[in-house]
Amino acid sequence: MTSPSDTSTPSSTNNASNPSNLSQNGPSEDTNDSMPALRVDPARLSTLTANISSIRSRIAAALPKSSNSNSPSRQPRLVAVSKLKPATDIYALLQQQPEQEGQRHFGENYVQELLEKSKILWEQSDGVGKAVRWHFIGGLQSNKATQLARECRGLWCVESVDSMKKARGLEKGWGERIWKTEDVEGNDDGRLRVIIQVNTSGEENKSGVEPESKELVELARCVVDECKGLRLAGLMTIGAIARSRAAKEGEENEDFEKLKDVRGWLAKELGWEEEKLELSMGMSEDFESAVRLGSSEVRIGSTIFGERPPKAEAKVV
Repeated sequence: MTSPSDTSTPSSTNNASNPSNLSQNGPSEDTNDSMPALRVDPARLSTLTANISSIRSRIAAALPKSSNSNSPSRQPRLVAVSKLKPATDIYALLQQQPEQEGQRHFGENYVQELLEKSKILWEQSDGVGKAVRWHFIGGLQSNKATQLARECRGLWCVESVDSMKKARGLEKGWGERIWKTEDVEGNDDGRLRVIIQVNTSGEENKSGVEPESKELVELARCVVDECKGLRLAGLMTIGAIARSRAAKEGEENEDFEKLKDVRGWLAKELGWEEEKLELSMGMSEDFESAVRLGSSEVRIGSTIFGERPPKAEAKVV
């Protein structure tokens, strides 16, 4: 099953973790004093901020012009995918001042890793970690949905919802959460944002509901009408990288075109304006194509953080 990170290779099960570095039964109950201190490596911070700046410049250059002016459209949200990277990388980026366009949105693929990192940053960063807006973007097992929503401090959005069972699990966990939404900057209405994953490419190894299907409408209505603690924020797809590479000059990835069409279709089914549904599409190898087609959010990992280590060697701190 492929997860919405910035790689086209199938990922492992979302709750798999490094036995030597992550506990198997959830975040540890260690006291703050026993948890490792977070420190910023100036050289690493310099590398990360330079990479972030480069990505932002490329996004700005790819923005389409608005229809009624020569000014560019609204810049999409940048989610930095920190999967298998240490919490210290995130902590370093949080040290940026506002004038440096500090990075606040971070994405993770594995439930266990996210729970560990959110706990460490919440408790060991002198309050700085409460600025993180976590996005869960990996394949979500139904039996982990409740735990994720209940225990992930600073959870802002779950982007891989593809069944009513998962939505209901998130709803249950959100009602039982162990932290206060008002502690997170910018959490406007106290609800958890969810994004429905759509399998626009039809690949069997990818998660997601079928485009323009009864299943998609039923899931959307479940979130809107039944799950009062959730807010339907939009749609997500993992574009087939091969399609981006094969696109001729002047053409774009057809998966991104398809997701735009699905948004229009679903908006009509719900009686909504299209703009109410965001589009999460675009990763390290194809985000500029997604931006040109109006993506609301891009998910970038290795282009920011560098190549990931083998999972067995990854460390949370």
